[in-house]
Amino acid sequence: MNGHGEYKMPGGKLVVADVAIAADLLVRVAISGDFFLEPDEALDAMNRALFGMPSAAAPEVLAAAVAAALPVDARLFGISADAVAVAVRRAIDGAVA
Repeated sequence: MNGHGEYKMPGGKLVVADVAIAADLLVRVAISGDFFLEPDEALDAMNRALFGMPSAAAPEVLAAAVAAALPVDARLFGISADAVAVAVRRAIDGAVA
């Protein structure tokens, strides 16, 4: 199953999540949007953190995984780990076979 979700953080930027789900796990995650972050590797860290997560994971669990995976020096401009989690949850909830 594949899903697409979007979330515009209030006062911030748009976060887009595209996911693929198999056996109730996230097997592909691609985060994008009109936000900025540093270093560039932080985006890969977010995607890797969400890979393998259960599709039933609560937004708080997804946000915690994203936050824990970010490099110590990461700076997010216009988004947060919570905003990423909302977009991912929307993608999961809207997934179609």
